[in-house]
Amino acid sequence: MDSRRTEGFLYLAGFGASIPLSNWMIGHVGVVCSDTGPCLLPVGPGLLAPSGVLVVGLAFVLRDLVQRRLGKGWTLAAIALGALLSGVLAPSALVVASSAAFAVSELADFAVYTPLQRRGLVLAVLASSAVGLVVDSVLFLKLAFGGLDFLAGQVVGKAWMVLLSLPLVSWLRRRDERLGFEPA
Repeated sequence: MDSRRTEGFLYLAGFGASIPLSNWMIGHVGVVCSDTGPCLLPVGPGLLAPSGVLVVGLAFVLRDLVQRRLGKGWTLAAIALGALLSGVLAPSALVVASSAAFAVSELADFAVYTPLQRRGLVLAVLASSAVGLVVDSVLFLKLAFGGLDFLAGQVVGKAWMVLLSLPLVSWLRRRDERLGFEPA
């Protein structure tokens, strides 16, 4: 197996691991945890968000990197399996919200990333992740909690992870150019 595919499968493993990790964090990691709601972390001045948002933000970037290395088929299969996994691993009250938000937001990310990836990897990751994280936040909060109380925190928390990953994405793009790697 060539190094591109090996790297792609590592991104795929990270993407897959992000699903149970984000579901676990929602109920176990935070500065505030209540019996009736998610555990919350500060993501900005005066902003709290369910702790799983940090991992979800990273998942959007990993999904893009899976597509870059393994192609659309692997990516769509990973989204389908991820939605199923999300539903299986989510707390019972969050199954529909978790599965639906995951599937729809990852497909939105896919739809934006796919046409932009050849224009520029960093732009494609930034734009597709921005769309995906907003879709995920709105859909999850409406379905899980019936409102958008944590919307600002959700968006900011996920955006932090995307922004923190951009230097790595930029480095990968430069390395790919140097090695002559083309997107899958």
